[in-house]
Amino acid sequence: MALSLSGTVLASAHIVVDLALTEPVQEAWKRESSCTGMSVGGLAHHLTSQVDSLVRLLPDAPDQTEPISILEHYRRAAWANTGLACQANIEIREVAEGKAEPGPAELATHTSEQLARLPSALAAVDDADPVLIPWQGWALTAHDFAVTRLMEMVVHADDLAASVAVDTPEFPADAVRLVLDLLTGVAVDRHGQAAVVRALSRPQRAPRSVSAF
Repeated sequence: MALSLSGTVLASAHIVVDLALTEPVQEAWKRESSCTGMSVGGLAHHLTSQVDSLVRLLPDAPDQTEPISILEHYRRAAWANTGLACQANIEIREVAEGKAEPGPAELATHTSEQLARLPSALAAVDDADPVLIPWQGWALTAHDFAVTRLMEMVVHADDLAASVAVDTPEFPADAVRLVLDLLTGVAVDRHGQAAVVRALSRPQRAPRSVSAF
């Protein structure tokens, strides 16, 4: 049986928190992660901060700001359209590293509290109400905002697992479907239909990369 979006997000949140609190992550906390310029601890915090964002912003819906589409969100987002040395990406790394400084025990306490608050926050995700994203200055529907956080969870869980040489966790099928739909949509928007179709079916004619980001 397919999970609801709220159930999919909740299950995915537990998966990423479990990964972030594993012994290999704790032992490698201060080592460089697979994400350039970010420690393993910083990446663990960035991964679990997606739960924080849902808990913090979803209960505040609705907002009066007209929501934009999920593709327009990624067309506008500075981090998605610039390199690692841009200010937006530097700030993301600095925030993550600052939060990681107290160590993994603090993360365990914090994520336990946030997971307890998440089910009530997720009550809004199937609504069309707009959610203001304050660090961006625009709004998405609650549904689309939740999907963007799912994408962050799935992608960065792979980054974190690769950083400590453990298997990437398996997410619910609905989570993977939503994330792949998002990534494919962004990739088509950036590279065109033919490039993405070829990458998936005709590698001999495919461009070197159709990365969404």
